[in-house]
Amino acid sequence: MPRIAVLTGDIVDSSSLSAEALGETMAALREAMIDISDWGPDIVAGFSQRSGDGWQAVLDRPALAMRTALYCQACLRRLDRDRATRIALAIDDGTLSDAERENPNIAHGPAFTASGRLLETLSGHRLMVHAAGGAEAAALRLADHISQGWTPAQARAVCEMLPPGAGPRAEAAERLGITRQAVNQALWSAGFPALEEALGYLEGSE
Repeated sequence: MPRIAVLTGDIVDSSSLSAEALGETMAALREAMIDISDWGPDIVAGFSQRSGDGWQAVLDRPALAMRTALYCQACLRRLDRDRATRIALAIDDGTLSDAERENPNIAHGPAFTASGRLLETLSGHRLMVHAAGGAEAAALRLADHISQGWTPAQARAVCEMLPPGAGPRAEAAERLGITRQAVNQALWSAGFPALEEALGYLEGSE
């Protein structure tokens, strides 16, 4: 079995969302994983909904796992300030056939088991946790704290710049229909420069 990243999650305060809003939230996560599959050549990423407000995603580039988790949070937060998901991240062996990419719920392996069990331990104000422990878990815990403060405007800017090789901020500003200065301010307020640097360290060590 290949070494993969598995993200298992559920929507925060899903009972307060209408059926339409919950559907919009799941669609945003699904679209996020489609985006991530375009981050580089031959990246395999999959998504499936589980049990109403639950979901699971799989990625064959473990080095990009934390960036993926942050991108998912940003894609939800840009919908509105209260939209968020819990995410339990695990990196280990797991199956990843074409059918399992389309529906990770039918896949298996240690990565899936660890991610699913870890989600059950999430409580309180923690929204993201890493099964690896150590430095990776510490980095994700800090990233979790930072991302929980994002406004929708900050999240929109983060979504533009998180993909690897995102290009100049001037292009992001053009896509968003705002000034480059506004993008810079949003990214600075979102803590993005520090997150980007931390991600570079982590991804370079994989």
